[in-house]
Amino acid sequence: MADRVTIVEVAARAGVAISSVSSALNDRPGVSDRTRARIKQAADDLGFVPSVRGRSLSAKRAFAVGLVVHRDPFVLESDPFFGSFIGGLESVLDPRGYALILQMGTAADETLDRYRRLAAGRRVDGVVLNELAVDDPRVPLVQQLGLPAVGVNPAPGFPLPAVRQDVSAGVRELVEHLVSLGHRRFAHVAGPSRFVHAVHRVEAWREALVASDRDPGVVVEADFTYEGGRRAAVDLLSRPDRPTAVFCANDLAAIGFMTEADRLGVRVPEEISVAGFDGIELGGYVRPALTTMTTSPRLLGAEAARLLLAAVEGGGAGGGAGGASVGAGAGAGAGAGDGAGGGVDVVAATGGAGGTEIEPARLLVSASTGAVPR
Repeated sequence: MADRVTIVEVAARAGVAISSVSSALNDRPGVSDRTRARIKQAADDLGFVPSVRGRSLSAKRAFAVGLVVHRDPFVLESDPFFGSFIGGLESVLDPRGYALILQMGTAADETLDRYRRLAAGRRVDGVVLNELAVDDPRVPLVQQLGLPAVGVNPAPGFPLPAVRQDVSAGVRELVEHLVSLGHRRFAHVAGPSRFVHAVHRVEAWREALVASDRDPGVVVEADFTYEGGRRAAVDLLSRPDRPTAVFCANDLAAIGFMTEADRLGVRVPEEISVAGFDGIELGGYVRPALTTMTTSPRLLGAEAARLLLAAVEGGGAGGGAGGASVGAGAGAGAGAGDGAGGGVDVVAATGGAGGTEIEPARLLVSASTGAVPR
């Protein structure tokens, strides 16, 4: 194996001091643009790969970001949302030279302990808080630890920078679509009520139905899983006055619901209409194809990473109420769950510590919703 190229060799090749090489390769001031370009060319010619440890010591940063998923590890295999969200994080972190440290925590105490260890060992420069819970204990913990953090879809008044995506507009579109088909008996298969985003979807569903002069109907709590959707179908379809239209809090639950409905001999959409949420690619492959709301997990991840790096590197996202205007074409790339529309600019989020708000979730009508049964 060839010996590793050192910074000394780069300095000799470029004809500069070692300190100038360090400044140039770490994008610090102190060298001219011309000299910086010459140093980077010398590094490329020699195949120089910077030492992460050396870079960390020089900059007093770990060049790593933490994501602790408080779920069963099986979730990463079964729910496409996480792959797309992580891809969005990586699309920003990797070009900036940051690594993503992913950890799982199935129990609440175990999850909190992972944050303490990440902070104590200075293994990360900041963390992304996704799947926020109501009164989430992680928020005061990261504040106590002095660990920069960014939240994803938090409740109003969240004290840290956050990226948000409004769901209410898409839910209103869904309700208007179902009402136009003649439906009057509705049900919602919700996510766990401890999660802020599950509460958001329940509230948006109820508000949209009330605004349409319809009874919100029953809410059955599930767990965002395929099996949870199947269990909800057994419950709702066994009722004497069963609903004619069901909105599931995510696509996996909706696909599980349709599978169980088929097993029970209830036809979709002839006897019951089913809609999901997230816009995962799998929803277009099942039959009937799933009516859903397209979201942007990849863009959520990309914007969360941008906000966090701004906080870590001393930008505005770590403090005040500033924000950004972000569209679907803002460099996050395409992936499962990305919005169906073009790059739509959106306003900065309000309240709390600021952040960004990406384009809202939008309705995608497919074959799983139809006219009310006669």
